[in-house]
Amino acid sequence: MVKVAYIQFAPAFNDLKSTIKNLEPLFENVSNANLVVLPELANSGYNFKNREQAFQTAESTDSGIFTNFLIDKCKQHNFHIVSGINEVENGSLFNSAILVNSDGCIGKYRKVHLFMNEKKYFQHGNEIPVFDLGFCKIGILICFDHFFPEAWRILALKGAQIICHPSNLVTKLAFKTLPAQALMNKFFIITANRIGSEDELTFTGKSSLIDPEGDIICQASIDNEETKIIEIDPNKANDKMITSMNDIFEDRKPEIYSGYLNSFGDYR
Repeated sequence: MVKVAYIQFAPAFNDLKSTIKNLEPLFENVSNANLVVLPELANSGYNFKNREQAFQTAESTDSGIFTNFLIDKCKQHNFHIVSGINEVENGSLFNSAILVNSDGCIGKYRKVHLFMNEKKYFQHGNEIPVFDLGFCKIGILICFDHFFPEAWRILALKGAQIICHPSNLVTKLAFKTLPAQALMNKFFIITANRIGSEDELTFTGKSSLIDPEGDIICQASIDNEETKIIEIDPNKANDKMITSMNDIFEDRKPEIYSGYLNSFGDYR
């Protein structure tokens, strides 16, 4: 059994000191978790006015203040954290999510599917990795990735049992797509969404844990700061049976799909 948690809060826009101060007591609420998920762009806020502002609020995952803060929390509580982060590397910005534990930053995912103004500031990622934590295998996707079934299926085929989904959702559409993704791939999804507003944007909260049957095990409010820990058995995600004669992986027909995909050229 694994104790997973989400932290739903409002990062302070372009004010890392306030964000860290706000997070300190929230981590205490999930101190006995094994895996904690934070929202998208948790170190910076979301609604940048321009590219220069996006750069000002970014950090390197090798030596950044926020990354080191998360590592310190892992050392203190002996858990793993997945957190969204505004990442800069070699002059490029990425909407990333990092995986950290007491040893440091041990992995990252860079958002592949960029939403709206994100395209003005960030480079998209080009990898969809799975990470073996020993007690479970996790994948990471970020916010708008929820619309793209290919990404979720890749993680399922790679053996991910839990998908960590840091988000800054501003529409209600994800609350329709995420249960479907969990059911169709038979894995757990932890969505850590943020709350609050930044100028014209209001974020939708409702951080959730969804099980391999597509059922919402728990869900936060729309606008309150909340933490939640729940114990799950990640091995339930290894059972891909729908009926006694139907396995969602074994019943796939890639040899048929590939012909259609090739006929569409670049798959558009």
